Order: sequence, then structure tokens, then C-alpha cells
Amino acid sequence: MLRQALLIASRSGGVRKLVETAPFTRDVVKRFVAGEGVDDAMRAIEALTAEGLLVTLDVLGEDTLEAGQAESTVKAYVELLNRLNGAELGRRAEVSVKLTALGQSFDEDLALENARRICTAAKQAGTTVTLDMEDHTTVDSTLKILHELRRDFPGTGAVIQAYLRRAEEHCAELAYEGSRVRLCKGAYAAPEEVSFTDKDEVDKSYVRCMKVLMAGKGYPMLATHDPRLIDIAGALAVLNEREADTFEYQMLYGIRPAEQRRLAAQGAQMRVYVAYGQEWYGYFMRRLAERPANLGFFMRSLVSKS
Repeated sequence: MLRQALLIASRSGGVRKLVETAPFTRDVVKRFVAGEGVDDAMRAIEALTAEGLLVTLDVLGEDTLEAGQAESTVKAYVELLNRLNGAELGRRAEVSVKLTALGQSFDEDLALENARRICTAAKQAGTTVTLDMEDHTTVDSTLKILHELRRDFPGTGAVIQAYLRRAEEHCAELAYEGSRVRLCKGAYAAPEEVSFTDKDEVDKSYVRCMKVLMAGKGYPMLATHDPRLIDIAGALAVLNEREADTFEYQMLYGIRPAEQRRLAAQGAQMRVYVAYGQEWYGYFMRRLAERPANLGFFMRSLVSKS
């Protein structure tokens, strides 16, 4: 119930105003968001890669409703990718893109064209793009755009959310050679007819999906902070005779950093999802929904008088 309430709040203008104007909100947000500008992102990348970690970068923004906003997002990604190219970080840092930030909600063709532009800049920087999966209503459109992009940019990554009932089916379709697939639990609200709402059911779906991907010929990107699922992933790697460079773990910036470094030190491919930008509200609220401890930390900041 709490998770659902927070996910609903992530799309509420009234709650957004309260959160954005609350005392010390920005101090708490810094735990999960690297900053508001590209310079902030570059500092985070350099610090993480110096410790042997890989990075994927998200320029925050979603639910874009006009072409001008989408254009601004594209320019922000191109600027970021040019910076990665100049710093020769393309081998260790990729980008994650939300198609709604590129115009998907009102013009699917525009979103595809904008995604092509970002993929072109990524190719020039020697890196790749992963298409974030968003609200359940966008799944079919996102997979359609993914398949179009992979014609010219075969390294474009997909994301499958285990909380959706069709997740295992989609994993099976995408577990082919050269296919990069990020598996996550999912951080959006969805009706029961299309999603699992019980935590144990979501975990079981995640394991089923992970088995499909790890047994397949693609490149699984296992996005989880759950110690049990990380242990199962390691066991599946052994079972399927996967070398460390044939799959990777992914975690969010600011969550379980010691575990991120532990996995990297053991020789695993460990990628950190780094978000930055001024449009941080929706992303931040979904992080609160994922872990009650995050919410408690934030609520204490709201009532602080110091």
C-alpha cells in the first residue's frame, strides 16, 4: 500500500510542490541524484570509474509533452556523450534514455528519430544506449522502437521489468546473441491484470526471467540490490558456464555502494546507474517507494528544524 501511494505521488503536482520546497530536500536527493548539470555527472563518472565500476547515465526527464522539450533532452544527451568522448570514457560509461522524454507520449516517430540521434552520438563516443522501460502502457511502443533502432545500432539495450506478467515472455524473445537486456523489478504502478503486486511474486518472476537470460545467448544486465537475487545470479553464472565479462550487475547510485565495490573487486562487471538533472522529482519518489528505509530518511529531513 505504501509503495503504491508513493508511486501515485510521483505523478502528483501538489505533492511535487511540497517535496521540492521542503527544507533540506536537496540534501537528501543528493544521495540518489548526482547533481543537476553535466559537470556534476562527469565528476560522479570519474570517481566511480576510478574505483573499477562501470556507469550508465540518465539525463532526468520524462512525460515530455512538446517537441521543444524533447529537443532539449536530445541536446543534453549529445552534450554528455561529447564529454564522454573527449574524456575517453566511452568504454566504461553508457547512457540510459527514457523515450517519454524524447516525445513518445505524443509522437512515436519523433521519439524514434530523437533516439537515433542519441544513438549516433553514442556510437561516435564508442559507447551504447539502453532504452529505459517506463509505465506499463509504453511497453509495446518501447519494444517497437527498440527493434527499429537495433537495425542500425544493434548494441541498443532493452529493459524488462519483472513485475509485469509478460516479463518472462519478453526475456525469451530478447535472449539472442548480441542482445543487451537489463532486468529490473520495476518501479511503476500498474493494475493487477498486467502486473504482480505481491513482493514474493515479483521476486519469483525476477528469478524466472534471470534463468531465461542467463541460459540465453545475449548479454544480461541484472539490476538488483537484493542479496538473495545476487547470490542466485552468481549460481546461474556457474551453472551456465558464463565468464565474468558475459553479463553484469547493475545498481543505483547511492544504494549499497559497498556491495558495488565488493562485486567489482571480485572481478564482476558492476555498473552504477547515475541520474542527474533538474527534473529529479519522479525519479526520487520511485527510489523512496523501493525501500522503506529511504522514506524514513527523507521524512526525518522534512521535520528537521536545524
